[in-house]
This record gives sequence, structure tokens and C-alpha cells, in this order.
Amino acid sequence: MPYKILAINPGSTSTKIGLYHGTTEIFARNINHSAEDIAKIPDITDQLEYRLEKINAFMAAQDVKATDLAAVVGRGGLLKPMASGTYRVNTAMLNDLKNRRYGVHASNLGAILADLIARQGSCLSYIVDPVVVDELAPVARWTGRPELERKSIFHALNQKAVAKKYAKSLNRSYGELNLIVAHLGGGISVGCHSHGRVIDVNNALDGEGPFSPERAGTLPAGQFAAMVLDNKLDHNDIAKLLAGKGGLVAHLGTNDTREVERRIREGDKMAADVYDAMIYGIAKSIAAAAVPVWGKVDGIILTGGIAHARILTEKLKEYVGFLAPVIVLAGENELQALAEGAYRVLTGQETAKEYYGEAVKALSLV
Repeated sequence: MPYKILAINPGSTSTKIGLYHGTTEIFARNINHSAEDIAKIPDITDQLEYRLEKINAFMAAQDVKATDLAAVVGRGGLLKPMASGTYRVNTAMLNDLKNRRYGVHASNLGAILADLIARQGSCLSYIVDPVVVDELAPVARWTGRPELERKSIFHALNQKAVAKKYAKSLNRSYGELNLIVAHLGGGISVGCHSHGRVIDVNNALDGEGPFSPERAGTLPAGQFAAMVLDNKLDHNDIAKLLAGKGGLVAHLGTNDTREVERRIREGDKMAADVYDAMIYGIAKSIAAAAVPVWGKVDGIILTGGIAHARILTEKLKEYVGFLAPVIVLAGENELQALAEGAYRVLTGQETAKEYYGEAVKALSLV
């Protein structure tokens, strides 16, 4: 019998879960959380019990018992910068997430929920390629201020998964190739993957890079500083302007590219101009991501939810097709990637890593 694996991916207003036999999907569902429910528990960390109840109720409705599971795997959250791979959920990890040591994000609940459900079934719990995977080349960390260093926070789970999928389609190893992967969603991250490592990528959490449906992107620093001072903005105000109320939301009042493309078809020039500018910014970021490998790029992968947007992907192909073949692998694919990471460990293809907070070492399960 194949291993049964439950995958959990918490978002700001929903919790996605999927059941897998090995790497074959049995079901995947998006448990939506109403605005009214979320408003009652605005602090993400305090939503743990609420979300656990929702997951348990859905599992019961599907007649899935925790005792049937070989592993539960959750999306990794804001932790100490760490190497790519599958990590066993442990006390050090849970403490850092519960105490918000490295920040607050819905994905922080992934490991905690996985641990709680795994305890119900006395099975193993993991995370895979959390958002803080850090493989940056030393030269990519520098900024023009000695007080500031660039951070690696991006859509590591999906970027790694689609890069490996593309390599497999070529009968090549991910570690052999130079790839550029653009995750196109509410936030956008563009990574340069060189021989199995993401040696340069923008910090998508803070809105660095091209502007996106919800992120402001890299802004003119002097103008933004003056805006902050003139309006006496606090930290929360600034954070919202950069991530959540930036990009398409700021210009057009929506983060839905389908809505924007509808407006364009109806002749909305403002929508067309803003959309073109976003696509142009993404294309520039993709082209810049070729620099770390001296332009020797084997493929450019467009992924994420808005890679379904035809106008966007076709224009990106026109802009950057001169660099390398452009492949569209639309969707987030995160539940599948989580299950595959856990399966590799369960079947001995990969050794789980142990999170120590201050250091990362390999954990032998043998």
C-alpha cells in the first residue's frame, strides 16, 4: 500500500488541504474562511484552533482518520534562513513559529497544524522548502548601505517543484541546469536557479522586485522616504503600502488579473497601461536574472496563479524569448510539492533535515 500523506497549506483567508497516496492526489480542497470568522480572530496565530477544527471536520466528512496517515506535511513559514529540503517538525521550529521570532505570516501555521494532526495519528510531520530557503550567492546579498543586507524570502516551494518538473521533462537533472523561474501570484518572485541552487531572487514578501497584483515592487527610494515622512506613516502603514495595498490594488482597486483583462477588452486604457507596466517590470526582472549565469539560461519557467493569464504570458514570451525557451507551468502546485517532499523522505530518496534555530544539520531516519 502507498503511503498516505496529508498536505496542508494555510493562506490568509483559506486553508488548502490534500490527501495523497504516495504522490497521487486523492482529493484536494480549499477550505474558505469567511470574512466574518477571520474578523473575529484577526491575529493569525490565534486562528490555530479554528483552522484545526475546520480541517478535522473536513477529514471526518471524507472518512479520513489521522491514524491512517504515514505523514502530515505543512507549508513552511517564516523561520531562520535555511537550506532547501524537507524538514522534520521539531520543538525548535514550533517555538520559533509560535513566538513569531522571524515574523508573522499565515504559512507559519503550516508546521503547527501538521504537528497537531500528526500527533493525533502518531505519525511523522514535516515542512518542505519554506519561504526562507536561502541559497543566495555572497555577491547577491550586498546593498548600498552596510546596515542592510538582501534577504532570500520567496516562493521556494513552487519554484523548486516546477524547476525539477521541467528538468525531468528534458530527462535532465535539476542540478545540471540554469533556469529562471518567475512565480506570478499576488506577490511575484523571480529566481535564478543555477545547478540546483537559487543564487539570486527578489524578496517577494516585502514587495521587492517588479510590482504585482498586491505588492508595490521596488520603489524610488527618495520619493517613498519623503512620502513616509510627510504623511507620518508608522511601520504597519508602510508594510501595507508595500505588500497588500500596492501594485494593481493601488492603481486599479483589484488584485484579480481576470478582472483587469476584462477591463482591457472593454477598452479601459488605464487598466491596459498599468497591466503593461507590470508585465514590463516582470520582463526586466527575468532578464536581470540571467546575469548571475552570464546569460547561459536553459529555460524560463512562468508559474503561479496568474500564469493562467494569457495576455500576460504571451507578452512575457515576446519580451524575454530571446534569452531562452519560455515554458508556462501555471498554478501554485504547492500541495503536490509538499506531498512529493514528504514522500521522498518516507521512501528513503532523501534524508529529512533537522531545524536547530541557529544551525541546520542532516537528520538520519535510519
